[in-house]
Amino acid sequence: MNATTNTAMNRRGLLAATAATGLTLAPVSFARAEDRPGPEGPRRTRTVRGTLPVGAPDYVYLPVDVPRGVAELAVSYAYDRPPVPPGTQGNALDIGLFDERGTALGGRGFRGWSGGARTSFFVRSDAATPGYLPGPVRPGTWHIALAPYTVAPEGLPYEVTITLRFGEAAPAPAPVHPPERAKGRGRAWYRGDCHVHSVHSDGRRTPAEVAAAARAAGLDFINSSEHNTTSAHAAWDGLWGDDLLILTGEEITTRNGHVLAVGTDPGVFVDWRYRARDHRFGRYAHQVRRAGGLVVPAHPHATCIGCAWKFGLAEADAVEVWNGPWTPDDEVALAAWDNTLVAAVRDRSDGDGDGDGRPGRWLPAMGNSDAHREPDRVGHPQTVVLAESLSRRAVLAGIRAGRSYLAESAALSLSFAAVDGRGRHAGIGQRLRAAADAPVTVRLEVSGAAADCTVRLVTDQGVLLTTPLPASGAGVVEWRTTPAHAAYVRAEVRHAPSVPGLPGAFAALTNPVFLDADAGTAG
Repeated sequence: MNATTNTAMNRRGLLAATAATGLTLAPVSFARAEDRPGPEGPRRTRTVRGTLPVGAPDYVYLPVDVPRGVAELAVSYAYDRPPVPPGTQGNALDIGLFDERGTALGGRGFRGWSGGARTSFFVRSDAATPGYLPGPVRPGTWHIALAPYTVAPEGLPYEVTITLRFGEAAPAPAPVHPPERAKGRGRAWYRGDCHVHSVHSDGRRTPAEVAAAARAAGLDFINSSEHNTTSAHAAWDGLWGDDLLILTGEEITTRNGHVLAVGTDPGVFVDWRYRARDHRFGRYAHQVRRAGGLVVPAHPHATCIGCAWKFGLAEADAVEVWNGPWTPDDEVALAAWDNTLVAAVRDRSDGDGDGDGRPGRWLPAMGNSDAHREPDRVGHPQTVVLAESLSRRAVLAGIRAGRSYLAESAALSLSFAAVDGRGRHAGIGQRLRAAADAPVTVRLEVSGAAADCTVRLVTDQGVLLTTPLPASGAGVVEWRTTPAHAAYVRAEVRHAPSVPGLPGAFAALTNPVFLDADAGTAG
């Protein structure tokens, strides 16, 4: 085994700055390496060692000169994890791969990402480690991406071993992607979880186990959302059916927050290598929409390093306010989302500047499980969408329009609407236009809730009604208001508080019904 050592990042000649993608180490060459026999053909191996200091760039690229005749490229790596005092960051090093087409942002060179989920991977024409894309190992300069997530005060020593196997490449199978439509029930409420993980990123379930868990949870659709890779898009063959629509997407995991690409075209990769200060997110949000998908910031107020959303909501199509079991992070996300609803209706005379007197653009809420492994529950929570069919286009249209509510399980169902004295009706995500002082009745029907649940009705003025549900978990709540008194109404179903004085965890949450006051009426 031959070794190359890069002992310091600032050594002359070792690093070259690349404005778009970080820093590049000195290349690894196999030109003089001797072939070693292996069960599948001759092999050549190189090992590189180095240390990344505190303040290392987000992405450091190790170039590998790949000669002709390589059938498989394999990489393994390790790094030191010294103990650190409480409150001090330790070492964490992510890894990925780009082929001879380069590392340019948004380019075609992406071949895989495993973050910190595994210590080795391979790619070849007919197969690859989950998280990586199969395909030919063409000659040229490939790049191993090293991404120091956190670095201990004494630095991050690492070791990367690259092995090339020579021989004939196997035929590459054509990828099979999920269909865009399932049988469904026509126009109906469909239940889905748009944030799930498998072994193709940092999950522990196989795609088959994820699909089985989705069916067991009573879901109609899921979205494949692996961290920074599309490798799972072709891993669902045989797992969809008349009862389960599988959308393809990605969890775009930047250093300034995570965002779900929901329902993008299969195989579309969206880059993640930028921060908010780089002013690049808009470009990739547009790419998601060009690929037919939705842009949904995930767990926007999570406290893990790099998880809190810092790109703003101007490019979002919806926002994930409920992520897995209810936590204080979700309570903060809910309050922040409610503030966006207030902002959308703040100027009742002309909320969006078009002179029609209606509130401006608003962002629907979503709830997803972010399930990775047992005991994470796929479908807890879930987004229940009114869609014209169980199809990619119809489901995404329902989410985008806010025709949805969030529930902790398929056992819980809601009906929520407002009606005025003339019989005009508006459901979740819709608008009821009436005189400012016209009586409006808001009606919530709940079934399948737990015995300890309470209903809260929330408007732009705050919580205006709190009432317990019957012990059966089913009931009807009616409340009267006017457009002058409530610009929107949304419903919450909460469990009894586990901490006195704090709100209980959610059982369900609706997107709002808007009450638009006719211009020129009393109010």
